[in-house]
Amino acid sequence: MTDAPKSGRSSELVECHSGYTYAERPIALVWRGQRLPIEAIEDTWRIPGGRRFRVRTEDGRVFELFYGELYDEWRIHSLQSDASDSAPSHDGSSP
Repeated sequence: MTDAPKSGRSSELVECHSGYTYAERPIALVWRGQRLPIEAIEDTWRIPGGRRFRVRTEDGRVFELFYGELYDEWRIHSLQSDASDSAPSHDGSSP
């Protein structure tokens, strides 16, 4: 079963496959308004209060995802050193 993102208060958007438990495997994430399908899960581990996943998207970017079970929230962290992932978004106006 594929679940749409659960609606936490300030939750990031992650789509995941859920079978026996919720958040078994992320399948896509939304980063800066763009849906990015996940090509590979490079690592996964449990931590107190949740799960972490290191994933690679179809365009080659690497992210670390955290699912917090207590508050039912996803967090997304880009692991890229690319300036476009670390710079604040630009609204299109002149500098």
